Amino acid sequence: MASDDPLRVLVCDDHPLFRDGLRGLIATAADLDLAAEAGDGAQVVELTRATSPDVVLMDLQLPSLNGIEATRAIVANHPDIAVVVLTMFDDDASVFAAMRAGARGYVLKGAGPEEVLRAVRAAGRGEAVFGQQIARRLMDYFGQLRPPAPRSPAFPELTAREREVLTLMALGHRNPDIARELFISAKTVTNHITSVLAKLQVADRTEAILRARDAGLA
Repeated sequence: MASDDPLRVLVCDDHPLFRDGLRGLIATAADLDLAAEAGDGAQVVELTRATSPDVVLMDLQLPSLNGIEATRAIVANHPDIAVVVLTMFDDDASVFAAMRAGARGYVLKGAGPEEVLRAVRAAGRGEAVFGQQIARRLMDYFGQLRPPAPRSPAFPELTAREREVLTLMALGHRNPDIARELFISAKTVTNHITSVLAKLQVADRTEAILRARDAGLA
Protein backbone atom coordinates (compact mmCIF):
# COMPACT_ATOMS: atom_id res chain seq x y z
CA MET A 1 0.00 0.00 0.00
CA ALA A 2 1.36 3.42 -0.93
CA SER A 3 1.62 5.85 1.95
CA ASP A 4 -1.11 8.08 0.51
CA ASP A 5 -3.55 5.22 -0.18
CA PRO A 6 -6.52 4.92 2.19
CA LEU A 7 -6.42 2.16 4.77
CA ARG A 8 -8.82 -0.60 3.83
CA VAL A 9 -10.91 -1.72 6.78
CA LEU A 10 -12.94 -4.91 7.14
CA VAL A 11 -15.71 -4.65 9.73
CA CYS A 12 -16.92 -7.74 11.57
CA ASP A 13 -19.88 -7.62 13.94
CA ASP A 14 -23.00 -9.76 14.18
CA HIS A 15 -25.27 -6.77 14.83
CA PRO A 16 -26.30 -5.08 11.55
CA LEU A 17 -27.04 -1.77 13.28
CA PHE A 18 -23.57 -1.61 14.78
CA ARG A 19 -22.02 -2.47 11.40
CA ASP A 20 -24.06 0.35 9.91
CA GLY A 21 -22.60 2.74 12.47
CA LEU A 22 -19.05 1.62 11.71
CA ARG A 23 -19.68 1.89 7.99
CA GLY A 24 -20.86 5.46 8.48
CA LEU A 25 -17.88 6.28 10.69
CA ILE A 26 -15.40 4.97 8.14
CA ALA A 27 -17.17 6.95 5.41
CA THR A 28 -16.43 10.16 7.31
CA ALA A 29 -12.66 9.52 7.19
CA ALA A 30 -10.97 10.39 3.91
CA ASP A 31 -8.01 8.17 4.74
CA LEU A 32 -10.12 5.04 5.29
CA ASP A 33 -12.07 2.78 2.93
CA LEU A 34 -14.50 0.01 3.78
CA ALA A 35 -13.12 -3.23 2.33
CA ALA A 36 -15.98 -5.53 3.37
CA GLU A 37 -18.42 -6.40 6.14
CA ALA A 38 -18.81 -9.72 7.94
CA GLY A 39 -21.44 -10.94 10.37
CA ASP A 40 -19.75 -14.03 11.79
CA GLY A 41 -16.32 -15.47 12.49
CA ALA A 42 -16.10 -17.87 9.57
CA GLN A 43 -17.15 -15.14 7.15
CA VAL A 44 -14.55 -12.66 8.39
CA VAL A 45 -11.79 -15.21 7.93
CA GLU A 46 -12.93 -15.89 4.37
CA LEU A 47 -13.43 -12.20 3.51
CA THR A 48 -10.00 -11.35 4.91
CA ARG A 49 -8.49 -13.90 2.54
CA ALA A 50 -10.53 -12.58 -0.38
CA THR A 51 -10.15 -8.82 0.13
CA SER A 52 -6.76 -8.45 1.92
CA PRO A 53 -7.71 -5.45 4.09
CA ASP A 54 -5.16 -3.49 6.07
CA VAL A 55 -7.15 -3.59 9.31
CA VAL A 56 -9.92 -5.85 10.62
CA LEU A 57 -12.27 -4.45 13.26
CA MET A 58 -13.29 -7.60 15.13
CA ASP A 59 -16.09 -8.25 17.59
CA LEU A 60 -15.50 -11.09 20.06
CA GLN A 61 -18.95 -12.63 20.44
CA LEU A 62 -19.67 -13.99 16.96
CA PRO A 63 -21.66 -16.90 15.51
CA SER A 64 -19.90 -19.92 13.98
CA LEU A 65 -16.42 -18.88 15.09
CA ASN A 66 -15.74 -16.51 17.98
CA GLY A 67 -13.60 -13.44 17.58
CA ILE A 68 -10.58 -14.92 19.36
CA GLU A 69 -10.50 -17.96 17.05
CA ALA A 70 -11.10 -15.79 14.00
CA THR A 71 -8.28 -13.44 15.05
CA ARG A 72 -5.92 -16.37 15.52
CA ALA A 73 -6.76 -17.72 12.06
CA ILE A 74 -6.32 -14.34 10.37
CA VAL A 75 -3.01 -13.55 12.06
CA ALA A 76 -1.65 -17.03 11.33
CA ASN A 77 -2.39 -16.74 7.61
CA HIS A 78 -2.00 -12.97 7.11
CA PRO A 79 0.48 -11.63 9.69
CA ASP A 80 0.63 -8.29 7.87
CA ILE A 81 -3.08 -7.63 8.51
CA ALA A 82 -3.80 -5.85 11.79
CA VAL A 83 -6.72 -7.06 13.88
CA VAL A 84 -8.26 -4.56 16.29
CA VAL A 85 -10.80 -6.01 18.69
CA LEU A 86 -13.86 -3.79 19.16
CA THR A 87 -16.04 -5.28 21.86
CA MET A 88 -18.09 -4.70 24.98
CA PHE A 89 -16.03 -7.21 27.01
CA ASP A 90 -13.44 -5.54 29.24
CA ASP A 91 -12.48 -8.47 31.49
CA ASP A 92 -8.84 -9.50 31.79
CA ALA A 93 -9.48 -12.95 30.32
CA SER A 94 -10.86 -11.49 27.07
CA VAL A 95 -8.14 -8.86 26.77
CA PHE A 96 -5.27 -11.29 27.23
CA ALA A 97 -6.89 -13.99 25.07
CA ALA A 98 -7.10 -11.45 22.23
CA MET A 99 -3.48 -10.43 22.72
CA ARG A 100 -2.34 -14.06 22.70
CA ALA A 101 -4.33 -14.63 19.51
CA GLY A 102 -2.36 -11.82 17.86
CA ALA A 103 -4.72 -8.84 18.04
CA ARG A 104 -2.86 -5.58 17.60
CA GLY A 105 -5.41 -3.52 19.49
CA TYR A 106 -8.34 -3.69 21.88
CA VAL A 107 -11.00 -0.99 22.10
CA LEU A 108 -14.32 -1.02 23.94
CA LYS A 109 -17.56 -0.32 22.11
CA GLY A 110 -18.24 2.56 24.46
CA ALA A 111 -15.27 4.45 23.00
CA GLY A 112 -15.94 7.63 21.08
CA PRO A 113 -15.73 7.75 17.28
CA GLU A 114 -12.36 9.53 17.28
CA GLU A 115 -10.86 6.91 19.57
CA VAL A 116 -11.99 4.13 17.22
CA LEU A 117 -10.55 5.96 14.21
CA ARG A 118 -7.27 6.55 16.02
CA ALA A 119 -7.07 2.86 16.83
CA VAL A 120 -7.62 1.88 13.20
CA ARG A 121 -5.01 4.31 11.95
CA ALA A 122 -2.45 3.31 14.57
CA ALA A 123 -2.94 -0.39 13.81
CA GLY A 124 -2.57 0.36 10.12
CA ARG A 125 0.81 1.93 10.89
CA GLY A 126 1.89 -1.25 12.63
CA GLU A 127 1.42 0.01 16.17
CA ALA A 128 -0.19 -1.82 19.07
CA VAL A 129 -3.09 0.23 20.32
CA PHE A 130 -5.48 -0.03 23.25
CA GLY A 131 -8.44 2.07 24.27
CA GLN A 132 -7.98 4.35 27.26
CA GLN A 133 -9.82 2.07 29.70
CA ILE A 134 -7.97 -1.03 28.50
CA ALA A 135 -4.60 0.74 28.60
CA ARG A 136 -5.20 1.67 32.24
CA ARG A 137 -6.18 -1.93 33.03
CA LEU A 138 -2.99 -3.22 31.41
CA MET A 139 -0.83 -0.70 33.25
CA ASP A 140 -2.44 -1.69 36.56
CA TYR A 141 -2.03 -5.39 35.80
CA PHE A 142 1.62 -5.22 34.79
CA GLY A 143 2.33 -2.78 37.59
CA GLN A 144 1.17 -5.43 40.06
CA LEU A 145 3.47 -7.99 38.45
CA ARG A 146 6.53 -5.76 38.55
CA PRO A 147 8.77 -6.72 41.47
CA PRO A 148 9.55 -3.85 43.83
CA ALA A 149 12.82 -2.13 43.16
CA PRO A 150 15.43 -3.41 45.56
CA ARG A 151 16.13 -0.94 48.32
CA SER A 152 19.72 0.10 48.67
CA PRO A 153 20.95 -0.68 52.18
CA ALA A 154 21.08 2.12 54.69
CA PHE A 155 24.56 3.57 55.07
CA PRO A 156 26.21 1.80 52.13
CA GLU A 157 29.58 3.14 53.27
CA LEU A 158 29.48 0.68 56.18
CA THR A 159 30.56 -2.92 55.93
CA ALA A 160 27.98 -5.62 56.64
CA ARG A 161 29.50 -6.22 60.08
CA GLU A 162 29.55 -2.51 60.90
CA ARG A 163 25.89 -2.29 59.90
CA GLU A 164 25.13 -5.21 62.26
CA VAL A 165 26.93 -3.44 65.09
CA LEU A 166 25.08 -0.18 64.39
CA THR A 167 21.73 -1.98 64.29
CA LEU A 168 22.37 -3.58 67.68
CA MET A 169 23.44 -0.20 69.05
CA ALA A 170 20.19 1.31 67.80
CA LEU A 171 18.29 -1.49 69.54
CA GLY A 172 19.85 -0.45 72.83
CA HIS A 173 22.52 -3.11 73.19
CA ARG A 174 25.70 -2.21 75.05
CA ASN A 175 29.13 -3.31 73.86
CA PRO A 176 29.28 -6.58 75.89
CA ASP A 177 25.83 -7.54 74.58
CA ILE A 178 26.92 -6.83 71.00
CA ALA A 179 30.05 -8.91 71.48
CA ARG A 180 28.01 -11.89 72.73
CA GLU A 181 25.40 -11.48 69.98
CA LEU A 182 27.99 -11.42 67.17
CA PHE A 183 30.50 -13.83 68.80
CA ILE A 184 33.28 -11.27 68.64
CA SER A 185 35.48 -9.68 71.28
CA ALA A 186 34.61 -6.47 73.10
CA LYS A 187 37.72 -4.84 71.60
CA THR A 188 36.51 -5.72 68.07
CA VAL A 189 33.14 -4.16 68.88
CA THR A 190 34.90 -0.99 70.00
CA ASN A 191 36.91 -0.92 66.79
CA HIS A 192 33.76 -1.32 64.70
CA ILE A 193 32.01 1.47 66.59
CA THR A 194 34.99 3.79 66.07
CA SER A 195 34.85 3.04 62.35
CA VAL A 196 31.09 3.59 62.23
CA LEU A 197 31.38 7.00 63.92
CA ALA A 198 34.07 8.05 61.48
CA LYS A 199 32.24 6.87 58.37
CA LEU A 200 28.94 8.45 59.43
CA GLN A 201 30.80 11.61 60.48
CA VAL A 202 28.99 11.76 63.82
CA ALA A 203 30.40 12.95 67.11
CA ASP A 204 29.36 10.15 69.43
CA ARG A 205 27.43 6.94 69.95
CA THR A 206 24.17 8.75 70.68
CA GLU A 207 24.23 10.61 67.36
CA ALA A 208 25.00 7.36 65.52
CA ILE A 209 22.03 5.67 67.20
CA LEU A 210 19.72 8.53 66.22
CA ARG A 211 20.93 8.32 62.61
CA ALA A 212 20.36 4.56 62.62
CA ARG A 213 16.85 4.83 64.01
CA ASP A 214 15.94 7.55 61.50
CA ALA A 215 17.08 5.17 58.75
CA GLY A 216 14.84 2.40 60.10
CA LEU A 217 17.59 0.08 61.29
CA ALA A 218 15.84 -0.37 64.62
